[in-house]
Amino acid sequence: MKIIIAGAGEVGTHLAKMLSNEDQDIVLIDSNQERLDVIDSNYNLMTWNGSTSSFASMRDVGVATADLFIAVTPYETRNITSCAIARRLGAKKTVARIDNSEFLIKENGSVLKELGVDFLIYPENLAAEEISISLKHNWARYWGDLHNGRLILIGVKLHDDSPLINCKLKDLPVQHHDFHISAIKRNNETIIPHGNDEIQRDDIVYFITTPPFIDTVRELCGKKKRVVKKALVMGGTPIARRFATLYHDQYHIKIIDDDRENCERMSTMLPECEIVFGDARDIEVLRENNIYQYDAFLALTDSSETNILTCLTAKEFGVAKTIADVENLQFLSQAENLNIGRTINKKLLASSHIFKILLDADESNSKFLALADAEVAEIYVKHHAKITKAPVKDLRLPQGMTLAALIRNDEIKLVSGDTQIFEGDYVVVFCLSGTIQKIEKWFN
Repeated sequence: MKIIIAGAGEVGTHLAKMLSNEDQDIVLIDSNQERLDVIDSNYNLMTWNGSTSSFASMRDVGVATADLFIAVTPYETRNITSCAIARRLGAKKTVARIDNSEFLIKENGSVLKELGVDFLIYPENLAAEEISISLKHNWARYWGDLHNGRLILIGVKLHDDSPLINCKLKDLPVQHHDFHISAIKRNNETIIPHGNDEIQRDDIVYFITTPPFIDTVRELCGKKKRVVKKALVMGGTPIARRFATLYHDQYHIKIIDDDRENCERMSTMLPECEIVFGDARDIEVLRENNIYQYDAFLALTDSSETNILTCLTAKEFGVAKTIADVENLQFLSQAENLNIGRTINKKLLASSHIFKILLDADESNSKFLALADAEVAEIYVKHHAKITKAPVKDLRLPQGMTLAALIRNDEIKLVSGDTQIFEGDYVVVFCLSGTIQKIEKWFN
């Protein structure tokens, strides 16, 4: 599959790096040669210096034979233009990054479709939706719906109040295995566990389960249900504004921002929300705004460091749920080790969304969820596949992967050691980043 990515900014570069681990033909195009030089020698892809809205450059890069053209420059008009050019020159499918919610309106989207834009990526909208999901399921660090919500991936940080602490996976204190422990995040390392692996305090444990057993997982993790009604937001950034626009009727929202003009604009844009001019890094400002009365604190400034540190402060004030926007990928693991609650990252969210589009465009590409250093895939089992030769416990599967669940004749089943995989099954696989290509060989 040939994929052309237009724009070597943060989203484009991150996406190119992740796709370079796949068995795909990847081309990254940008007019800034310095950006391309950073990625050119370290990853399995081709770079091209040229304009993403130039007919000549698009022809030179071979857009006529592209299966998927992804425009993710910081400029939505350029992205839409380049998608229109790519489609006219022969690209089969196009994706454009946008920063204007008007394009998400159905009748406006149909206009873009006529221009040649098949899919839209609005990272701020994805982040706002992720925040809402995190507030709804506030006892979990991570929450992802798989297979149209029939499977749930839940990441939970465990403390001393969980009966799972110091238990080996083969000795879990349960009579029925209504969940599958797919991964353990410990310090800066992601572990794909086996029966003799032991769960430790402060581990982030990833469970795959079905909706009827969500409360079972919650109770085993020693977590309680909480209802979030009031959210205090630091930073009047596009993510904060989009969250407030979408969910002001579900939460009482107060936004603190240190830019007076931005506060005035938000007061007009968001009349249902409280807008306060001030610096939320100042503890006295937080006290004046009664931070201890809020159920959630959202740190959404443009500074990852500021967001992490202020979430720590909010925890000291007793705020139960804190969420930090951490756009520096190198900070994600360190942030998860701290007691700051949930982290979000637009690049990871956009990449995960594009992977879903890839799944629709090419059935041989299986990925549909991307975490910081792990991936979740739904893989179709083909005729005479190696994975069908024996029960799971006898397959000697490669390190760095686990089979979590399968879908057979539209029925969901969790995978155990005695499970036999058959041709035609869809298997949910949890694996370390960069290993999906090796794993797919078992299913072909």
